[in-house]
Amino acid sequence: MNQNINHCLIVYTNLRIYVYQHECKELIIDIPLALEASRWPDECCIYRVPKRLRVVNNMAYTPMLVSIGPYHHRSEELKDMDIQKLIYLRDFCNRTGKSIEDLACIIEHKEIKIRRCYSENFLLSSEGFHDLLLLENQLPFFLLEELYRINELNSPSSLVKNGNNIVAIYRTHTQAHQTPTSLTRAQEGSEMQKEVKHLTDLVRYFFCSPKIEEQKSEPKCCTCCPPNRKQEDEIRRTKHLYGTATKLNEAGLKFTTPDSKTYLLDIKFRPNECLERFPCFNLSWLLSCLPCVKSHCLERRMQRCLEVPPLWVDDKTEGLFRNLMALEQCHYPYETYVCDYIVLLDDLITTKEDVRLLVEKKIIVNELGSSVAVTKLVNNLALEIEESGKLYSDLCTDLNTYYENIWNRLVGTLTRVYFTRLF
Repeated sequence: MNQNINHCLIVYTNLRIYVYQHECKELIIDIPLALEASRWPDECCIYRVPKRLRVVNNMAYTPMLVSIGPYHHRSEELKDMDIQKLIYLRDFCNRTGKSIEDLACIIEHKEIKIRRCYSENFLLSSEGFHDLLLLENQLPFFLLEELYRINELNSPSSLVKNGNNIVAIYRTHTQAHQTPTSLTRAQEGSEMQKEVKHLTDLVRYFFCSPKIEEQKSEPKCCTCCPPNRKQEDEIRRTKHLYGTATKLNEAGLKFTTPDSKTYLLDIKFRPNECLERFPCFNLSWLLSCLPCVKSHCLERRMQRCLEVPPLWVDDKTEGLFRNLMALEQCHYPYETYVCDYIVLLDDLITTKEDVRLLVEKKIIVNELGSSVAVTKLVNNLALEIEESGKLYSDLCTDLNTYYENIWNRLVGTLTRVYFTRLF
């Protein structure tokens, strides 16, 4: 009896194993494309914008003239540019001496790698996929490098190492007035410190200093249990500012721009050097009001200041930052440096008076013409995004400590009311 039971269990177990294995095979056969992107998380770098971001401003993510990648392939609204794409393809072939078949062969060898770069899979034949990639301008960067090497037959440099190309790409996608230190370094032929995924990732690289790129943040706490009230307050203290630009200014904080070109995200809080060296001068604010110490050098040493690189705000700004932020939300969830920057701006800017102050201090160059428009733009940019808060955690803590100090706010009020004419 026991032997029969054991035999049945063995048969039953074997049957379950067989069924399980059979089901797995069926799954692998039936839905390989649905799992393809998740199998290659390191290679996937081009995403469809999440709905929670798109619902805020759909037009910021939708091409108006040229389709970008397979997401908008065969869109009826963008068909007018297809002829122009063919003209560019013909010119490229004439310039390089390559035929369309030669280019298709190059693409064919990289087709699988290219497909893995996208977060979704597309029902395109191999032949259609080749043509699509040759015509689109939002391609994986390794493919652009390959095409660039074909185009520059007599030049050993790559697309990344050619500083003039890097600067041209940056100025095409961003404000032409801004040329951060990273671009100067690129023009000198310096090596890039990270592998660029595509053009959007390249533009993001220009905003980040090497010090920022070296940071690799990880989740700091377990998300399985909700934080208590004290933890929530501490998180907010390190991720958000308590005071807006005007309130911080009223508390005696001085807003300045860097003396030399720097990275857009490189925002610094400079404490009062006089108080740090000579704590007994706790009334140094009064000295800073006197005409004899109004020189630029002494004033900067005597006052606490927030040093912010200038930002040009024009009709391209929203689309640029929205796409950089969408990239971070999908690909850099723990390195959301641009998102952190926008959230910090959102904390500083609540009313048009905040914008006017930052324009007066030359921190914002308003090419939209309206302070209200800039306020609305910044506040809307910060909607529906998740920031890591790591980039400016120390900065927020220092500024909040400064703003919470009643003495600082009292001194700021006294200076503004009684010593305004001396400034």
